[in-house]
Amino acid sequence: MRFLVNIDVDDLEGAVGFYRNAFGLTLGRRFGANGVEMLGGPAPIYLLVKDAGSVSSNASTQIRSYDRHWTPVHLDFVVDDIETAVCRAQSAGARLETAISTATWGRLALMADPFGHGFCFIEFLGRGYDEIADG
Repeated sequence: MRFLVNIDVDDLEGAVGFYRNAFGLTLGRRFGANGVEMLGGPAPIYLLVKDAGSVSSNASTQIRSYDRHWTPVHLDFVVDDIETAVCRAQSAGARLETAISTATWGRLALMADPFGHGFCFIEFLGRGYDEIADG
């Protein structure tokens, strides 16, 4: 099995610029005017145009909003230098929502992209999550 990541956006060219500048991803393929493939990470990221105010699915009455929103699913980007990653992402338009914190397993920065999607930067320390794993 493999997986890929789809991210809804309302401004495709703005999203391409953000994900290129914030994470160093490169533009792969274009899928007409409504989607692109971004490469350079362990899985491709597909940016898909979905209009703000549109219904999120036929099984839901939720309306898409690109204001900051919460979802139980988000991306974590593991980096070697969290301060550099945060500065790069902020320069591209991201918001640092919580100051960088340090735990036994590593350092964490809670962020949001310009489209309201939350993501985190993680810089592992020591043995990473193994520092707190049972067994």
